[in-house]
Amino acid sequence: MANIDYQSLHASTAAVDPLLTGKEAAPILGMSYPTFLRKVREGMIPKPLKLGALSRWPQSEILSVIEKAKAARTAA
Repeated sequence: MANIDYQSLHASTAAVDPLLTGKEAAPILGMSYPTFLRKVREGMIPKPLKLGALSRWPQSEILSVIEKAKAARTAA
């Protein structure tokens, strides 16, 4: 069996972009889960990464939605 250095593994994964479920991402955007899914269908929120049957959104993409909305607000 391989000898795994779990401290190094944790340190290297700490910088990885966390993957969120839709139910975790929706409150970050201040909306309900059904509204979140509708915004995904409408293209306002990026489509999820599919991991088998699981759908996950990188946290950076959810935060990017906020930044784009802020930029559009100041440009208008």
